[in-house]
Amino acid sequence: ISATDWVDGGFTPDEAVAFSREARARGVDLVDCSSGGTHPRAQVPVAPGYQVPFAAKVRAEAGVATAAVGLITQARQAEEIVEKGHADLVLLGREMLRTPHWALKASVELGSPLAGPRPYERARPYKQGA
Repeated sequence: ISATDWVDGGFTPDEAVAFSREARARGVDLVDCSSGGTHPRAQVPVAPGYQVPFAAKVRAEAGVATAAVGLITQARQAEEIVEKGHADLVLLGREMLRTPHWALKASVELGSPLAGPRPYERARPYKQGA
């Protein structure tokens, strides 16, 4: 959902909670909390994790699992969002386009290296700082 339009008189986070409660009652298991910004007057405060508070609000007030998005680019940042209970999972969009092997890189950075897909074994392994 777009949890806000970022304009006066537009869709609000409180309405996002109400919508998400109704969605949960109808069987929705997870709400991906994003936001608008398509209105010409929208003033979107873009910064790392700027949409995470919407996921936290919907999760806490609507009682439904949420996914957080919005300039989440660092492994530790993503992990903290889940650890602190702001969301149940983190979704990456543009960062996965920029760094398709982000999950493997993140696993190394967080100290729990994952094995990549078997065909990756023919490529050079990822090393932190590379």
